[in-house]
Amino acid sequence: MMSTAYDPAPSRARALLNKVPEVTLFFWLIKVLATTVGETGADFLIFNVKLGLTNTSLLAGAVLVAALVAQVRARRYVPWLYWVTVVLISIVGTLITDNLTDNFAVPLEVSTAVFAVALAAVFAIWYAQEHTLSIHSIDTHRRELFYWAAILVTFALGTAAGDLVGERWSLGYLVSGLIFAGLIAVVAIAYYVFKLNAVWAFWLAYILTRPLGASFGDLLSQPHKNGGLGLGTTGTSAVFLTIIIGLVVYLSITRRDVASARDA
Repeated sequence: MMSTAYDPAPSRARALLNKVPEVTLFFWLIKVLATTVGETGADFLIFNVKLGLTNTSLLAGAVLVAALVAQVRARRYVPWLYWVTVVLISIVGTLITDNLTDNFAVPLEVSTAVFAVALAAVFAIWYAQEHTLSIHSIDTHRRELFYWAAILVTFALGTAAGDLVGERWSLGYLVSGLIFAGLIAVVAIAYYVFKLNAVWAFWLAYILTRPLGASFGDLLSQPHKNGGLGLGTTGTSAVFLTIIIGLVVYLSITRRDVASARDA
């Protein structure tokens, strides 16, 4: 799944205006790392900085809105801006689920089902309006807003599903991560071997990488008594953010993930 479906005959102008990166191995690697930072970063702000769940949610939400405004106003794909927005959405998606669970006592089974329905609704409205869900056609503000709405819901859904499997069902972080890794492998096989539609393969993998990254993030950061390796949220977040920054700098210099450069 290193490339999703393109429009049948994309124009050069459209390719140059596309606001998202080419889907390569770098894309998936940064996505999983950003997912992990979303899990550990939210915990770091809540417990280490001691902002609490409510204040962390308000702060992260405000910063995300600012990043989204900058991202939507940009005229082209800007690696650092795009991935900052993804990391922030990862954090906010985690916080949405945490608020429902901790502040409103919504069972994880319910929140998982609700987010699944919400994501289906976003996709249905997006397709009804634009007749495509391909990320290679994010060339208008409306399509970009649909895109970011879908991504936000996938992060909230992934958080709920990951917590449901790993914590509520008491399978543990490692087993939970392996389950979601296995599901991603199934999607990959369906795409490469059985020719599953590329757009749906992309979105299925995108959803599943959220609980995958969150499970391994918790495995690394949580204390031994909770089933983790005890590395802490500070160290885990710092290491993963450093790797993300290094990869984004590399892509900014090489432009290996810019679809227009490849098409040209």
